[in-house]
Amino acid sequence: MARGRERTAGEERGESELIDRLVSVNRVAKVVKGGRRFGFSALVVVGDGKGRVGYGSGKAREVPEAVRKATEQAKRAMIRVPLRQGRTLHHDVQGRFGAGAVVLRAAPPGTGIIAGGPMRAVFEALGIGDVVAKSLGSSNPHNMVKATFAALQQVCSPRTIAAKRGKKVSDLVGRREGVEGARSE
Repeated sequence: MARGRERTAGEERGESELIDRLVSVNRVAKVVKGGRRFGFSALVVVGDGKGRVGYGSGKAREVPEAVRKATEQAKRAMIRVPLRQGRTLHHDVQGRFGAGAVVLRAAPPGTGIIAGGPMRAVFEALGIGDVVAKSLGSSNPHNMVKATFAALQQVCSPRTIAAKRGKKVSDLVGRREGVEGARSE
């Protein structure tokens, strides 16, 4: 029992750093004998701004309760995404979920987040500063967020690829154009 309480206290300290974004709220109706009973579903994205992000959905009779449930689910389902220089992706990647498909591209410094609503919320919570994204297919927020997460789970850093192949990072990456240009001047 004590262990569970300690973990909760640790989570509360970490929660203050988390960024949460409400992506969508939808009113849903259940038809019952006396008429319609309304409820709300919420889609929330939570991240620490340093490479960890998660999403969750919740349903309740009131909006704040639905948002709270979605936030709790998002905190439990966080994934880590490796970032290049803490601001962009290591490589271009595509993701697909249902009828929704997304293309995420790494971008040079100063580009900013060029992405539509639900994807923008994911990138802001993740802490990506420069990325170009395009949504193809479904514009349903749930499908777009899930497709974005499918793409982000495919991102690998050169360090992990080098470790898998048993090589050095320098063998894989080589010299970048910016580094060579700075040395020749």
